[in-house]
Amino acid sequence: MQIYMVGGAVRDALLGLPVQDHDWVVVGATPEELVAQGFLPVGKDFPVFLHPDTREEYALARTERKTARGYHGFTVQAAPDVTLEQDLARRDLTINSIAVSAQASRTKGQFDIDLEALIDPYGGRQDLQNKVLRHVTGAFREDPVRILRVARFAARFADFSVAPETQALMRAMVDDGEVDALVPERVWQELARGLMEHRPSRLFDVLRDCGALQKLLPEVDRLWGVPQRADYHPEVDTGVHLMMVLDMAAQLGASLPVRFACLTHDLGKGTTPAEVLPRHTGHEERSVELLKDVCQRLRVPTECRELADVVAREHGNIHRSSEFGAAALVRLLERCDAFRKPQRFAEALLACECDARGRLGLQDQPYPQRQRLLAALASAQAVPTSAIAASAQLAGADGKKIGELIHAARVQAVEQWLASPAPH
Repeated sequence: MQIYMVGGAVRDALLGLPVQDHDWVVVGATPEELVAQGFLPVGKDFPVFLHPDTREEYALARTERKTARGYHGFTVQAAPDVTLEQDLARRDLTINSIAVSAQASRTKGQFDIDLEALIDPYGGRQDLQNKVLRHVTGAFREDPVRILRVARFAARFADFSVAPETQALMRAMVDDGEVDALVPERVWQELARGLMEHRPSRLFDVLRDCGALQKLLPEVDRLWGVPQRADYHPEVDTGVHLMMVLDMAAQLGASLPVRFACLTHDLGKGTTPAEVLPRHTGHEERSVELLKDVCQRLRVPTECRELADVVAREHGNIHRSSEFGAAALVRLLERCDAFRKPQRFAEALLACECDARGRLGLQDQPYPQRQRLLAALASAQAVPTSAIAASAQLAGADGKKIGELIHAARVQAVEQWLASPAPH
């Protein structure tokens, strides 16, 4: 039995990056031999085991044979005679197909790796040096998830290019309908991971270049070529603006819900009627409807869906909120459910800041609306709602009347804040 470290751990070590996860392949062993040594079997589709001390995953070397379309259309063979080179051949990119023999310390879970003794049958180290994302073999085309993975790696390693032959292969896969067989959960998983990378715009650049974006997110793909408003740098179309917004979200360290809200807040501009271009009148309502379709199709988590809905509905009003008086500010806070969910409201404001600063020449500009609305919320939150409700109940008021009294008190509190000498 021989054990090798493979994949991302070796790649990141060669790049001088922190190694987060260890990926192990076992050659020349059977499941029974690993179990006898205390390994715990956990794999459903192929033999994967947890190390008895470190709890890291060890997979038996395996080959795969395509049997049907899509992500699950494979027959897996794991046997003692499967070689390391055969196992590496089934991987996606050459930079992930490098291995090194490693000696494990079962007491401390630490490993000594000889990086001079690399096993690199597919030229991964050269591609790392040249900063190229290249598929390993023609078997790449058998798994459409690999298109998403290439796009995600492009977002992570922003200075890497996609090899022309890999780009052509991905385009052929899209044309052959392989992407149509992807399951929603896996699409969302890869999109979410790509959104959280250093340069999320590159995820969409790669998907768009091979035609996959039109299949997976046609609502986003339609935004390229759509003009921006005349006062929003019309030389930059809506698709390009969207990419700038996503990269601004990454620059500001935004959470996944914020980044998804940034991705989807302007979907309605892709369906703007010609007669209202370039003002995009009513695009908020159209964005909300398209957002529902996207979230249903990809089974987007509730936290992401709810924040994106708030941002799609209200981002225009949030941008214009510096013009609002007390009553309009309180109505905006109520529509955003800011009193019940202040943290979500704060994230909505961050998404709007990304939108405002994701424009040419405005990347370093402040976004005063964010602090102004947070301050307005704080002043309205200071209203003693329980005392108002209790007093109103004693006077025989019903729920509707109590709500009106609380609303009025909040408006009054915001009016006082607006009239205060403190800057806002």
